[in-house]
Amino acid sequence: MSHSIVDAPKQHPKRHPAEPYVTVRHVETAETETGKKSKQRGPLRRGVSLVLGSIGPTLVLIGFAAVFYYGHHNDWRIPKFAALTGMVEPVVTDWCEEHSVPESICVQCDPTLMPKGADYGWCEVHGVHNCTLEHPDVAQLKETPSILPSDLERAMRALEIATRKENNSACKIYQARIQFASIESVRQAGVDVELVQRAPITEVITGSGEIVYDPTRQASLASRLPGTVWLVTKNVGDPVVQSEVLAVIDAAAVGDLKTTLLRALAERKLQQQNVSRLSDARGAIAGSRILDAEAALAKAQADVLAADQSLRNLGLPVDVNSLQGLSEQQVLDQLRLIGIPDAIRRQLDSQSITSNLLPVRSPIEGVVVERSVAPGEVVDPARILFQVADVRQMWMTLNVPLENMSQLAIGQPVHFHADGSRMPVVGKLDWISTSADGMTRMVQVRAVLDNADGRLRNETFGTGEILLRSEANAIVIPTGASHWEGCCQVVFVRDKNYFDSPESYKVFHVRSVCLGATNGGVTEVISGVLPGEVIATDGSDVLRAQLLKNNLGAGCDCVAE
Repeated sequence: MSHSIVDAPKQHPKRHPAEPYVTVRHVETAETETGKKSKQRGPLRRGVSLVLGSIGPTLVLIGFAAVFYYGHHNDWRIPKFAALTGMVEPVVTDWCEEHSVPESICVQCDPTLMPKGADYGWCEVHGVHNCTLEHPDVAQLKETPSILPSDLERAMRALEIATRKENNSACKIYQARIQFASIESVRQAGVDVELVQRAPITEVITGSGEIVYDPTRQASLASRLPGTVWLVTKNVGDPVVQSEVLAVIDAAAVGDLKTTLLRALAERKLQQQNVSRLSDARGAIAGSRILDAEAALAKAQADVLAADQSLRNLGLPVDVNSLQGLSEQQVLDQLRLIGIPDAIRRQLDSQSITSNLLPVRSPIEGVVVERSVAPGEVVDPARILFQVADVRQMWMTLNVPLENMSQLAIGQPVHFHADGSRMPVVGKLDWISTSADGMTRMVQVRAVLDNADGRLRNETFGTGEILLRSEANAIVIPTGASHWEGCCQVVFVRDKNYFDSPESYKVFHVRSVCLGATNGGVTEVISGVLPGEVIATDGSDVLRAQLLKNNLGAGCDCVAE
């Protein structure tokens, strides 16, 4: 019986007893089935299998994305069951996001709810929109006020005396209104209000300054000749009168001048006698001799006059005529203490009195403010011995900005507040410098101050105010209640019907204003509001912020008409 070679088991030379017995037929059969299956699964079946396998993960990712989207748009709140079942009624939103009030009462969105009054536009005279001085019906008052002539005059004075911050005539911001939902919302916003009132106001130019002695009433005293101090009669702080002696100097040159005068007087007397004698014998002598005698007499007269003038220049006036007919000793006694007052003569020792004494006199009435001499010191004309000042009148110098020069005029009142003093000193402007400081660009001005009571001190620093104008009944608002909006100075005026009823619109009107002087906590309003109107003060920044928000993106409507 014959057998196929394939059917016969394949013989291996060696086989481990633990190894399984595998025929060649079985191996070939497995390989053949695998090949057939690979041929049956083509590319199409593999693609379908891949798609079916990715459906699950994709659905999971879509689910997560849906949950994230819903949570983001619903503040991650789980909806109520009624909402899921569609049983809830839709909510109607009544809120104006732009103006922060219920849309149903928003007067900005619907101006017919609260019609605006007349729009008079720009006032060329007073520099504001809807000028209350020209059109008082614009004021938010129950009754139209009457404009006083004094208010118009005051406004013109204020505009003429200084350049004011200008509003833009083309700006339309004055047409805006700021609305609140209720009185409670105004309170929560921290907005406070005050009445526009009347108060005294002054406008000044302020500058730093100094009080000094009036140089025209100040004297520096020195000895007119070198010498030694013989006596000092005054000390610092002592009052002196004009020509009063403050010290006595022993100067040898004084004695020499007195001796010269004494010799000149003797020579003149001799020449007078000689001329008289020759004149009596005119017929018996030559005429030339008389001429020579007269010439000698003229020279002697000139010497007397020269010595007399030298003594007068030293403050020692001599009555030469009174010395005629006196002996030389009598003349010497007269000249020895000439110029020395009797009160001082009594202080001098008669045994040691010298003819060299030269008094130092004050040329003005005042007070000794400085002394730098003592008895026995050697002095000369270059050394200042005393400073005397008339303190009844002082000078005040102020440094004023150059740009204020056009506002200054001689005679304007000046108030000076010295450092450490509460009481101001009043004077008048009497000098304006013709040049400005090269470094600071300030101009120096001067005022004369009365100091009869002696309160002012030399070299006192302080602040001076040059009064430009004073208004007893100006219109004022609290400082800080107005705001600069980039083109206009505005305030927020409360509507006159604000409290008529709970349903009244809580509106503030934007009003352009022209401001004047500021005194402490109040600022003058030249034009723009009237007394009795109510404006926002503390918290008015909230209204300004809302105004800026309303105009955000639109910019300022400053377009020329």
